[in-house]
Amino acid sequence: MSNFHIDRNEKSELRLRGLIDELPRFCIEFFVGVAMRTSSLTRLNYAFDLRIFFDFMANTLCKGKIAVSDITILDLKDLTVFDIERFLMYLNNYTFDGKKSSCGAAAKERKLSTLRSFFKYYYKRDKLPENITAKVDLPKVHNKPITRLEIDEVVKIINGADGADGLTKHQKAYHSITKKRDVAILMLMLGTGIRISECVGLNRSDIDFEANAFRVIRKGGETSILYFNYEVRDALMDYLEWLAVQEGLVAGDNGEINKKTEFGIKIKDNEALFLSMQGNRISVRALQDLVKKYASYAAPLKKISPHKLRSTFGTNLYRETGDIYVVADILGHKDINTTKKHYAAMSDDIRRASANKVRLTDRGEK
Repeated sequence: MSNFHIDRNEKSELRLRGLIDELPRFCIEFFVGVAMRTSSLTRLNYAFDLRIFFDFMANTLCKGKIAVSDITILDLKDLTVFDIERFLMYLNNYTFDGKKSSCGAAAKERKLSTLRSFFKYYYKRDKLPENITAKVDLPKVHNKPITRLEIDEVVKIINGADGADGLTKHQKAYHSITKKRDVAILMLMLGTGIRISECVGLNRSDIDFEANAFRVIRKGGETSILYFNYEVRDALMDYLEWLAVQEGLVAGDNGEINKKTEFGIKIKDNEALFLSMQGNRISVRALQDLVKKYASYAAPLKKISPHKLRSTFGTNLYRETGDIYVVADILGHKDINTTKKHYAAMSDDIRRASANKVRLTDRGEK
């Protein structure tokens, strides 16, 4: 596992410990119990969701007569299906920690899924008489149309990164330094469909140009080998050759990295594939800003994020193969239904195109 993923897990674990201290004392058993089959990020999201739920219990159901820390497993036994439904309605517009928030259907679905896992755990250990959350229907989530880049927009976003098309004067001042990196990032994401966290976590040692392949750590910590085409290969090699020159500029007589280069003061992370202007591993936020910068010129009417580059790849792959299982495997979806949910709308296009591929006679098309 790369240093990026190790550091991220450590930060998640530390944050989780702080959140657990804000929950009722009996909750620690749940987090210990699910630790072997969940990632640190999943448990962290559980803690965020439970924190809001127990705040609702203490201040809405109990009208502030009990503190969150004093809630016990016995209090959960008194809850009804109606109380859980009230919680979901409460999420429409609520205040937590002095901040006003609201949840849409997808966010409510996630929070209910958290409660289902939480109640199921204690029910299976005979500490609750039933799992009342299993009786609550999941909110209806309407599938949104896939936002993606069309072929001409893909060309424009790559050209924008390569030639500074559509950039402001201020942005152009740094473009000559970052363009090879930016082109490589966009080509890799558009050409393989990797997630933003997967891209940020890549090390130089993960790339194998002999096989046109790279190693990536998926959600949940599993390692996969993915492949890229020669366009992506050329962009990555271009960037790495440029980076090698920068490293040569900073190697002093004693071999220490201590001189200023184009790429910032000095290259501080010699493992990371993609670096920031400060010479560290590029951050998730910086990569989001990078995509937004070039996409605002290539597709001004669309809200393009790194995830939309992933959708663009998935859409193109499904159009070419017509095989939802191949798309699911390459995108790293553990559940085929996740893939179907996003790309089912394209099935009709594929069925229509397939109709003309079967010939019954030699008459041809009329």
